[in-house]
Amino acid sequence: MPEIDSSFLAMPARGLAGAALQRAVELGAEHADFRLERIRTGSLRLRDAQLDSSSETEDVGLAVRVVHDGTWGFAAGIVRTTEGAVALAEQAVATARVSRVLSSQPVQLAPEQVYDDAHWVSPYELDPFTVPEAERVGRLTELSERLLATDGVDHVDASVTFVLENKFYADIHGTTTTQQRVRIEPDFTAVAVDRGAGSFSSMRTLAPPAGRGWEYLTGTGWDFDAEIDELPGLLREHVKAPSVTPGRYDLVIDPSNLWLTIHESIGHATELDRALGYEAAYAGTSFATLDRLHTLQYGSPVMNVTGDRTTEHGLASIGWDDEGVAAQSFDIVRDGVLVGYQLNRQMAHANAEALNSDRSNGCAFADSPGHIPLQRMANVSLQPDPEGPTLDELIGRVENGILIKGDRSWSIDMQRFNFQFTGQQFHRIENGRLVGQLRDVAYQATTTDFWGAMEAVGGPSTWYLGGAMNCGKGQPGQIAAVSHGAPAALFRSVNVLNTKQEGGR
Repeated sequence: MPEIDSSFLAMPARGLAGAALQRAVELGAEHADFRLERIRTGSLRLRDAQLDSSSETEDVGLAVRVVHDGTWGFAAGIVRTTEGAVALAEQAVATARVSRVLSSQPVQLAPEQVYDDAHWVSPYELDPFTVPEAERVGRLTELSERLLATDGVDHVDASVTFVLENKFYADIHGTTTTQQRVRIEPDFTAVAVDRGAGSFSSMRTLAPPAGRGWEYLTGTGWDFDAEIDELPGLLREHVKAPSVTPGRYDLVIDPSNLWLTIHESIGHATELDRALGYEAAYAGTSFATLDRLHTLQYGSPVMNVTGDRTTEHGLASIGWDDEGVAAQSFDIVRDGVLVGYQLNRQMAHANAEALNSDRSNGCAFADSPGHIPLQRMANVSLQPDPEGPTLDELIGRVENGILIKGDRSWSIDMQRFNFQFTGQQFHRIENGRLVGQLRDVAYQATTTDFWGAMEAVGGPSTWYLGGAMNCGKGQPGQIAAVSHGAPAALFRSVNVLNTKQEGGR
């Protein structure tokens, strides 16, 4: 396992934290925490195997957050001196004092044990920033050229984004943590152009973003070479595929598609601040309100969903969150019933009686040193059946249906209830066998009807950890990376739309 970068460890984090926290206490803060962060982001983009853009950025800064007289205060800056840290503490307290008249309920935080000088590094092998750019470009060029050399592929877009995140946290209660996370998102899209019809079709790799390093692109965790070899044939078949006849079908949904449905209809819906109406930016509020805890039938009895900040290679996996809470796993849906939410220390304390717990489950995160921590999504995952069927066995149960792979577009209302999703690949199922692809498919349902129609989940062999690097929340907006694991699953009698007809084309 790699060690925390020595150049980050050389920064005067402890001295800055000590000065800021001491000043916050002198000014009467009931709680104060400090963060020093460095976030490095790199990206490459190729068009038809030619380098289109390359960039590397670095964001370094410090932040002080306080609770003073029951009110939040926050300040951030880039001056890494004792005087600068003290000034931020004073500014944070001043902000809290000004904001006090707007606070109707005093802020109180759920208790958490102290973690002294704790360290955590995400599991990866090769820091992408240590790989020479020529080698990074060369790998993307090689795979792009192989796609371009095949019949039926007219253009290829290739890209990779990679992040190295370092974070030091300290609070007045004695917790100090130092962490390092690496994540990467490669993407290859093959495009076929029908010049006569003036149209085009595309097919994208199913490889998800992952909490891994550059080894991800060279065979660890995903076989890009095999997928690149398979992609042109899938695209050629897709181009010639018939348009779907709308109606009700049994769906076998591959986790490469299902992860996004989990994200939108479960992940956002079970953020407690949304369920309480406290947060509505980007994704709206939620139908899964707190009064429905332990009574809402979210789905069928085979539905078990967890929130987890410890998932190996998960994009939202950490050692401790931005409130000093240790990473943990917790139930959200058990046997189809809503049993828990994602929450931070403020939400945990304020709703302890309803939740039957006064501990946060570690869901506070800020995407940069310039932003205050928000309640953010854990790795929210649908659990497989330990003795469940294979993908082929799920397909074998279907007489008239569709196997859906890969994500594309989606739409969901501001209560996380009415939705429709499309995908990358749609394979017709007849009498338990795949008989070719379809086009123009979208599935439509309400959240509870959809998950209630889930008859079976696959076994561990069907498991896949999908996710996104760009989940948005808050005002000012913040971006967080999050993973969602799922097995393949069988859904009975789901409404399928023809997107071409729906679009009036």
